[in-house]
Amino acid sequence: MTKLPVAIIGGGPVGLAAAAHLLERGERPLLFEAGSTVGASVLEWRHVRMFSPWEFNVDEASLRLLNGSGWEMPPADELPTGAELVARYLRPLSELPAMRSVIRTGARVAGISRHRLDKVKDQGREQAPFQLHVEYDDGGEALVEARAVIDASGTWRQLNPMGANGMPAIGESALRDRIAYGLPDVKGRERRRFAGRRVMVVGSGHSAINVLLDLIDLRVDYPATEIVWLMRGGNLQKVYGGGEADALAARGLLGLRIKAAVDAGALEIVTPFSITEVAAMDAGLCIRGEADGAMTGYYADEMIVCTGARPDLEMLRELRLDLDPAVEATRSLAPLIDPNLHSCGTVRPHGEAELRQPEKDFYIIGMKSYGRAPTFLMATGYEQARSVVAALCGDWEAAGDVWLNLPETGVCVTDYVIEGVCCEPETVPRQLVSIGEIPIAVGEFDAQSVQVEPCC
Repeated sequence: MTKLPVAIIGGGPVGLAAAAHLLERGERPLLFEAGSTVGASVLEWRHVRMFSPWEFNVDEASLRLLNGSGWEMPPADELPTGAELVARYLRPLSELPAMRSVIRTGARVAGISRHRLDKVKDQGREQAPFQLHVEYDDGGEALVEARAVIDASGTWRQLNPMGANGMPAIGESALRDRIAYGLPDVKGRERRRFAGRRVMVVGSGHSAINVLLDLIDLRVDYPATEIVWLMRGGNLQKVYGGGEADALAARGLLGLRIKAAVDAGALEIVTPFSITEVAAMDAGLCIRGEADGAMTGYYADEMIVCTGARPDLEMLRELRLDLDPAVEATRSLAPLIDPNLHSCGTVRPHGEAELRQPEKDFYIIGMKSYGRAPTFLMATGYEQARSVVAALCGDWEAAGDVWLNLPETGVCVTDYVIEGVCCEPETVPRQLVSIGEIPIAVGEFDAQSVQVEPCC
């Protein structure tokens, strides 16, 4: 087992960070990326500028590898686009000789199991190596053995449907080729598709806001463009976010800009509205659903669905997982990120302990570790990678010493509530970790009985 590599699935920022940490500890990783290049999913939103500056987008172990190659760190306070993140960081990192030798692109992991053991078998399970069923772009297939597996494959390839019940709306699957999902480049590569058309955008998150603002910019050159914003919920103030008080200024600016557009009547708003059906109508689409208890319909030439993403768990069917039934993260992590409880951007530091699965030496990290929760930050994934790699290398002290560097004003904590008893941070009877300068209690408390009360 000790001679086998640690397999990493996904060549995005967090997967590459895991490889860098393993190499730094003298381990042999083997990274599989389904796309033709590292950062393949990032390149699908290459035109989008990130909220967080370079300072929080570069992993420390990766930085140490790059510093020895003559690479220059971009300005710490500059906000990269997805294309810049790949060109100026991920690609140079992947081209280092040590990294290049362990990366396999065009290699899709279709399934993971144990050598000669399916999910049901107990005997000798923890001593058996993992087997990854890998499908290559050239049509070849292979079973690759590993002593441990880190799944950092993300969620971008599994975008949510438009149905309000979490399932595709009636007719959606049949019309999928006529519906845009995610973050289409409406001002660039795909402008001809949307210019001068009646475009409906579904969703209430930052992706939807990005697309709406791009459509408003597109209308400067194509005044006939009509914009309809459809949301399931009706709390616009929550959608606008923290504005000028947001610790990430670019994120706050998005909320301010869309609020100004709404106030100016720059787009039509339909909220609350729950989609139940979509049908082809002439050259466009008819969207039907429920608003205020009554069924109604709207017409659009084009439709963009920005309703987030979810983890693809199919390739993990032969592994023993313990996931929260709602969030689809581990049961330890889910209460810390549940979108029903956390809506103001607080991020609690966490690592190997919260990500541990019943399947020994298998971990999900990165965006996929958050399941259906949309509040993931790249810096969180880097700390996950560092902690998990430390554990796989037997350095349990480093694995448990979890820290998260974020903007100092990113999280505001007033007090702690431990089983109903409020106390100051220094009186919390457990190990403290930190978000910036703010100590946060973690450890053996039941996750449901330990809460951080945000002042945002």
